[in-house]
Amino acid sequence: MAGNKPGVIHEEGVEVPYEQLGPETLRNMIEEFVTRDVNDWGEASGDLENKIAQVMLQLKNRKARIVFDLKSETANIVPGA
Repeated sequence: MAGNKPGVIHEEGVEVPYEQLGPETLRNMIEEFVTRDVNDWGEASGDLENKIAQVMLQLKNRKARIVFDLKSETANIVPGA
């Protein structure tokens, strides 16, 4: 990767507007995201439904976004731009 800073990962991705996903697909994606590493959330952050609602609010407020990585062919929720 000529020209890239060492140690910096550059994804080749496409942003996917959350509104274009079906409700069940979106919920499943958010649920997988919030349960990926339970230790990161800590005990005080509430139950699964609360965590899903928090991520959904972040998507609506553009504080988070969904990106499909072309290299790995996976989608992820990342901080908003």
